[in-house]
Amino acid sequence: MQKYRTLSGSVSDAPQPWEAGHAALAREAAEEGIVLLRNEGVLPLSKGSRVALFGAGASHTVKGGTGSGDVNERHSTTIEEGMREAGFVITTDSWLRRYDERFQAERCRWRDRIYEKMAAGNRFFMAYSSTPFHIPAGDARVEPDPGTDTAVYVISRIAGEGADRTCEPGDYLLSAEEREVLGTICAVYEKVIVIINAGGVMDLSFLEEYPAIRGLLIVSQPGMAGGTAVARVLSGAVCPSGHLTDTWAYRYADYPSSAHFSQCDGAGRTRYEEGIYVGYRYFDTFSIPVRYGFGEGLSYTDFSLCSGPVQCTPDRVTVQVEVENTGHVAGRAVIQLYVQLPFGKLEKEARRLAAFAKSPQLAPGARTVLTLSFETEALTSYDPAIPGWVLEKGLYGLYVGLSLRESRLVACLEVGEEVLVQQTGAICPLRETLRELHQPEGMAGARYRQLTEAACSVPCIAFSPEHAPAVPYTEPEPDREAAEMADRLTVDQLISLVVGDPGKGQGSALGSAGSAVPGSAGETSGCAEAQGVPGIVLADGPAGLRLTQRYTVRDGQIQPIPMEMNLEKGFLYRGSLPEGTPYYQFCTALPVGTMLAQTWNPELVCRCGAAIGEEMDLYGVALWLAPGMNIHRDPLCGRNFEYYSEDPLLSGRMAAAMTRGVQSHPGRGTTIKHFACNNKEDDRMHSDSVLSERALREIYLRGFGIAIRESHPLSIMTSYNLVNGVHAANSYDLCMKVARCEFGFDGAIMTDWTTTNQDSSCTAAGCIRAGNDLVMPGLPMDLENLRAELEAGTLSVTELKKAAARLIRVIRAGQAE
Repeated sequence: MQKYRTLSGSVSDAPQPWEAGHAALAREAAEEGIVLLRNEGVLPLSKGSRVALFGAGASHTVKGGTGSGDVNERHSTTIEEGMREAGFVITTDSWLRRYDERFQAERCRWRDRIYEKMAAGNRFFMAYSSTPFHIPAGDARVEPDPGTDTAVYVISRIAGEGADRTCEPGDYLLSAEEREVLGTICAVYEKVIVIINAGGVMDLSFLEEYPAIRGLLIVSQPGMAGGTAVARVLSGAVCPSGHLTDTWAYRYADYPSSAHFSQCDGAGRTRYEEGIYVGYRYFDTFSIPVRYGFGEGLSYTDFSLCSGPVQCTPDRVTVQVEVENTGHVAGRAVIQLYVQLPFGKLEKEARRLAAFAKSPQLAPGARTVLTLSFETEALTSYDPAIPGWVLEKGLYGLYVGLSLRESRLVACLEVGEEVLVQQTGAICPLRETLRELHQPEGMAGARYRQLTEAACSVPCIAFSPEHAPAVPYTEPEPDREAAEMADRLTVDQLISLVVGDPGKGQGSALGSAGSAVPGSAGETSGCAEAQGVPGIVLADGPAGLRLTQRYTVRDGQIQPIPMEMNLEKGFLYRGSLPEGTPYYQFCTALPVGTMLAQTWNPELVCRCGAAIGEEMDLYGVALWLAPGMNIHRDPLCGRNFEYYSEDPLLSGRMAAAMTRGVQSHPGRGTTIKHFACNNKEDDRMHSDSVLSERALREIYLRGFGIAIRESHPLSIMTSYNLVNGVHAANSYDLCMKVARCEFGFDGAIMTDWTTTNQDSSCTAAGCIRAGNDLVMPGLPMDLENLRAELEAGTLSVTELKKAAARLIRVIRAGQAE
């Protein structure tokens, strides 16, 4: 057994051998995740051309979100830097330098506001997360350059942990200052390209107001090499191949969740009245026009598709699609397959994503054949009256295209009789009446009649899926060797093991509690190290490891680092660094989760995971608290940038790919999160997600099931919120019945940080009874609660041993042999 090194990082601040390769991978991921949505003959720009560059994100490109999703990388390339490196001549130096001065002044004022809140009694992280930085727009002094008719305007937004976005100017909407600047630019320059540098959806109604806007790029929050990636797409060195993973509506009010998001239902609850109609499932079903639809993305070339044979087995459907590059430059295509389900007793969305694939780089005239396949599960609907997953009798239409809007019917599957694919038990019952959204009478029937009429023109294949056995709700036994080790521990050791180590000075610090690896999120107890169960280190994500960039060592001891040093590259810390020998921990800042999903390339995401796994090896981190994979229920969720999509299949496939990459390094593991229904940040510690079992299963749990079955992550993190009145961390239905019995999860389940410190109804013992194995970050009150409930008999030693055994298995996996 090999312990982690005593000190992580390097005494040299020189670039390490692995950094160049990881930066190149971050650039590749950003290039593939950039989405081109408008191009009226303006892109790509000629090499060496003169360009007027404006906007907040030009010289201060937002690489990622704030909070636990931040990364302290060595350097991030801005769009201005990337364009200059690519040979563009930037003609607006004076505007950009004036903006730099204003930006720095606003940042300092923002830091002062945070310290004012701290002086008033707020802890640092709460003051930080509740005080978002509002990016200044810059001035409207635009001096035309006679040498160019082209301008680029970069609109940036920041969001992060602890606070939701708002449908207000300067956030979801353009501010008055931004409108003034953009209006002036459009009056001066004939051709304007707008770049959206934001981790989520925002209002684009300004596109209708300014005819000069002829190009639109969504560059999301592109990580440390984002500026280089943007420049390479602008210049045509890279042909854009990203596609949207969310629906961009005409207005925020068009989203069905908007009436019941965040505080709209009052503090402490959110009613999911849209039911299964989330994202494109709503807009497609109810024929609501959208500005840019799910799966859309333009290219500098064109593609034609030709569907091939459809093959069926009792548990899988396979469709072959030939793709040809019919344009004039090399590029990659994203092929998407959607399914229309039959009209029956269960109301269903118009179509759902069932499979996708990304082509290799195709030269002009080149062709390739892609295989798209999906399991029977992709066709099922949940019937709570049984309860179980069913395939109803009728036709299932298969649609293939480059986006949902462009998809066309290519084949039908015919199911001769209703099939109960799998019987389950009921979970998370509603405790109040919920009026869910339903289709108007006749809508679903009319749509199905259209399918039956069109079915005569495409192949129709009989599909006979197999019945699966009912889920056996028997708690799985822990790994035998781990269980034997747990049996040999004392009760005090068992209690200490299932609670993060309070002795490491973790206190209640959110996401910055570790001491063995400075800036890590926390550590497990080393109380049983003599018995072969050492403590392990956990670090935040999901755009890369979040560690302290620089720390000091004196007399062989790591000097305590205040949390302020661990965020914003230490900008928020106003003190001096403790004396001692400096150590450096530079990490790779990947594009945010949404942008990684916009690549529609699981193989690339897997390689990103492998790079993170390598850095975990280098720094001694056992568990990465990522990927985040909650559904983009509403565009204003402050943490959407960390998550992948509004679609559960895409989210699950991307999380599985990331996990496979990380766990290709033996002993390193992911922590898929937040389980479940963590779809907002305001009042996240006490919010109750009120929703039907069908919506819970089909939308919010399905991606977790895909990730678990495809990649076997080492751990899961439960969420702060309640689900139908029960804290997620105290929910036996979620942790044991769904995760372990239905999905087959065999790793460790942990709480989010300070879950038990927010509400007396959510206790450490309650977490253990529900199926959690680790209460983080570890508070004295958690130890006291476990001891008290053991004495009272409300928690058994057997339950404690099972939790410890599951955790021991993961800890031992985290030790290099």
